[in-house]
Amino acid sequence: MQLEYFHLIDRIVDLDIGGKKIVVEAQVPKESTIFEGHFPGYPLMPGVLLIESMAQASGWLLLGVLKFERMPILAAVKEAKVRGSVFPGDLISVEAALTHEGSGYAVTEAKIRVGGKLRANSALTFTLIPFPNADMRGYMNSVAERVGFPQQVITP
Repeated sequence: MQLEYFHLIDRIVDLDIGGKKIVVEAQVPKESTIFEGHFPGYPLMPGVLLIESMAQASGWLLLGVLKFERMPILAAVKEAKVRGSVFPGDLISVEAALTHEGSGYAVTEAKIRVGGKLRANSALTFTLIPFPNADMRGYMNSVAERVGFPQQVITP
């Protein structure tokens, strides 16, 4: 996890296109300037970054389901709940499942766990758009390689 670059997913652990589910992991850094203000003497992963982690996991699921033909953009966060703290050094596991896709939108249900214990969950809605340009598509391909996106799921 590189908070300063908004890279909140380290690796894809499992991508099940048929089951429309994904599991990813990320190691929360032990030190980051974010923790200097959130909170001094009691560093916690901000809730908004937990939501973004769920959104990024969901995004990788959608990219797989859509075979990299469209790009998911977060449009709405519903029923987001932070159920426990996530601390520097924690290994988070993020699960996401696609519950609806159609009419240019997709909805996922996502959960974050630490050591098997639920820490956050949310329903997330995405707008599905064409990749805006070749540079964005190229960037996403390079990030896909970094996180271990299984290319075989999108190749015919």
